[in-house]
Amino acid sequence: MASTDTVHLPGPQTQLAWRPITPEDLDDWHALIRRMVEVDKPGWAEDRADLEHALERPGNDPELDSLLGVDSGGVPRAFGLVNLNPDSVRAIGFGGVDPAWRRRGIGTAVYQWQAARARARVQERQGEDPVLRSYAESDNPSHLALLESTDARVVRYFTEMTRPLDGVLPAAELPDGMEFRTFSEDISERLRLAHNEAFLDHWGSEPRDRENWRFTVGHPQFRPDWSFVVTEKSSGDIAAYQLASYDPESPAIFGYSEGYTELLGVLRPWRGKGIAPAMLAEAMRRFAASGMENAGLGVDTENPSGALRIYEQLGYRPVSRQVVYDLPLDTEPS
Repeated sequence: MASTDTVHLPGPQTQLAWRPITPEDLDDWHALIRRMVEVDKPGWAEDRADLEHALERPGNDPELDSLLGVDSGGVPRAFGLVNLNPDSVRAIGFGGVDPAWRRRGIGTAVYQWQAARARARVQERQGEDPVLRSYAESDNPSHLALLESTDARVVRYFTEMTRPLDGVLPAAELPDGMEFRTFSEDISERLRLAHNEAFLDHWGSEPRDRENWRFTVGHPQFRPDWSFVVTEKSSGDIAAYQLASYDPESPAIFGYSEGYTELLGVLRPWRGKGIAPAMLAEAMRRFAASGMENAGLGVDTENPSGALRIYEQLGYRPVSRQVVYDLPLDTEPS
């Protein structure tokens, strides 16, 4: 396997100068992503706070794990990132190219750099089937073609869904003995542990440590007033939860304002009791009371829990789909 010494930056054939991303690049980097969003219309786009967090993420080294390509005027035209959680061998690659600079081989160069960097990072870790995981919008043919041209394989599909709130909302209610409790700091740590337990059997999920959880509930788009847990009245135990957010740019991107369910989980002892539909109905009520036009969420299309069917029954409809690709890292690229 390659070592960190052999992970080279893309070459001059890209007509860009390459270097690591620094905090001083945040505004220009975010502007690059906004240019991409205007053309690609993805189901989700990074906020400036997400970019800042990516540079500060524990275990990552921006000098080695980030890449920025700038033109002769110093304007960022492409970027790449490789994230790797502690003890994991599943690296996550993020990146993109300015729409005005596409079809020049720059995306391929960024992906090759990501693969080399990911391979260097996992080589000293123990674990089966190390991969570089990438996410592509299903209606972005150039990104799909890039990934299809490699040894990466499709491993999953995720669907973004939305539901208008201008009609009659679902009347689903909690079972007897359960109640909603709006998010507050005093239950945040208990909720983190409950989330990790609920997602133990979810595909691709890894436990959230305190640092990542603080980022989740401290994000500028997080809405604590729309977020809540479901507790058992007799014991006070957390049975389920829903965390929600609002992107102020959603009207410009999608054409409507949207309250978004970021995380939805039901712990195993309470599954099959109708708690998930009741939580989504409560979320819709809170979204509508705040003037939102739609309720949105994302779903693992192949989730065996039947989540997709539940969402469809509640009136959610697909608006976009992401394709997940894994590139094996246990061999040198072909």
